[in-house]
Amino acid sequence: MEHFFAQALVLLAAALVLLPIFQRAGLGSILGYLVAGIIVGPLGFGWISGAEAVLHFAELGVVLMLFLVGLELEPAQLWAQRNRLIGLGASQVFLSTLALAGAFWFLGFSVNQSIAIGATLALSSTAFVVQMLVETNQLGTPQGRSGFSILLFQDLAVIPIILILPVLAGTQRDEGSPQLLAGLGALIAMGFAGRYLLNPWLGWLAKLRNRDVMTASALLLVLGSAGLMGYLGLSMGLGAFVAGVLLANSPYREQLETDIQPFKGLLLGLFFLAIGMTMDLRLLLDSPLTIILYLIVLLLAKSVVLMLIARVRRVAWSSTVRFGILLSQGGEFAFVLLTQAKGLGLMDGDTVGRLNLVVALSMASTPLLLKLASTLLPSPDKGSSEALPEDETAPSEHPEVVIAGLGRFGQITARILVARKIAFTALDSNPDEINLLRRYGNEVFFGDVTRLDLLHNAGLAHAKVLVLAVDDAEDALKVVDLVRQHFPDVAIVARARDRYHAFELHARGVEMVVRETFESALKSAKLTLMQLGLPESTAIELVRNFRSVDESLLDEQVAHREDWDKLLESNRRGRAELASLLSDSDR
Repeated sequence: MEHFFAQALVLLAAALVLLPIFQRAGLGSILGYLVAGIIVGPLGFGWISGAEAVLHFAELGVVLMLFLVGLELEPAQLWAQRNRLIGLGASQVFLSTLALAGAFWFLGFSVNQSIAIGATLALSSTAFVVQMLVETNQLGTPQGRSGFSILLFQDLAVIPIILILPVLAGTQRDEGSPQLLAGLGALIAMGFAGRYLLNPWLGWLAKLRNRDVMTASALLLVLGSAGLMGYLGLSMGLGAFVAGVLLANSPYREQLETDIQPFKGLLLGLFFLAIGMTMDLRLLLDSPLTIILYLIVLLLAKSVVLMLIARVRRVAWSSTVRFGILLSQGGEFAFVLLTQAKGLGLMDGDTVGRLNLVVALSMASTPLLLKLASTLLPSPDKGSSEALPEDETAPSEHPEVVIAGLGRFGQITARILVARKIAFTALDSNPDEINLLRRYGNEVFFGDVTRLDLLHNAGLAHAKVLVLAVDDAEDALKVVDLVRQHFPDVAIVARARDRYHAFELHARGVEMVVRETFESALKSAKLTLMQLGLPESTAIELVRNFRSVDESLLDEQVAHREDWDKLLESNRRGRAELASLLSDSDR
């Protein structure tokens, strides 16, 4: 236990020291993690042992990342991008495999070995590319969507590569087809569960009002779907991604994303650290020219292929170069596939060791090459990026309105916005309320609105207005404090349960405060006066005067909300003013 604690302490310290340095230098966090892993690993100071075990555990970070990416892609949106997925992905994998296989055959490998190496190195690193796109806010750009489409197809391409390696090694295995059929059956079963079982199950858990149970269920869902694919010998990341896509339309999407995000960040950082720890730099010292040659072949071949694909889609030259570099590295699946090739006798241990080092070095090179490209090349013009094909739609922008609380108060605003076709994101913590409103076509998500991470995930940073209509007064004040601190440009329209709640909201700088029963009570008073025989015009005038005096009194009392004596004095003066004003209305 003490040994584990010491190793965790070393990893955290190394990351915290090096990450700020590399991010300050504009090289990104990934390279910082890699260098930290090299320093603390077996070939550095040797402070951490068992790098392979750390790497296998840290692959969960990649799994969680792909689940979160899947949550952002609704099935309809994914289907709309089918041409991009198949066209870009298939062409990249096929052409990169062809180019790399030809290059390694020229370098003296056999035909079968060259095909295996080409197919393995054609796969890029999902973890690296997606993390870099997230850090640079490019995941939603045409370049980012194209890159992710290629990565997703590569995950699918792992299946036939796994099946073809025994054929290339000259060993026949009869379990290939059953394995593929089992994988397809598992995906179909996941689709059925996502459509008919997951939402009722999550809704039942949400009624328990236990945050720990929801977090545990989110982790079980992700790891269970990934473990199922892994058990079948397929990509665990693919299983997690499919689970995310199936829940992209779920009202619990935002809460799941909020619960998973912290684990993803920690484990993904640990994954990059483990990659650094497994880099056997002694091979670089033993045969530097061979390693450097293999690295140049890998980066150059894939970059050229990707640049050709980008130019066919009429991407600007500066973006073309960046796109080529972005996916030029080898991927994490290379470690698995090369180990399998070694076990099948297709390659010897020295060759596999060199290729593993080349893949790791290509990962480390990518941030440096992107930094160099950004320095030497001009920024692309806004109008020069690729146009989306007709059957594809760009991801929707963040709505300008967020509604927190959709009970009897908030749903009125929501219905009016729906009628005006104004998009909004709504959050509520009542599963029954959510299910009811979603039946009418409203986009409502489950979540605790007092959590800052949930407000971020709901897109409040991009919103203009927050309609704060939660029922609990203390929760409403917590949300106001969070919004004022972290989203100061967002206007707040707040529901006040009573006069004292309105005092606190005004004191926090909320100018648009709506007392939930005030308007209906004024209307009730007007109708009562009319039933007593007063003309309608007189009743309206009386109510208007009352509103004016009461609102002025409210503004005055905010400053004295903690002083009971001053509040009583203010109320006495207010009653006297009202009596005088309303009696004058009779004349």
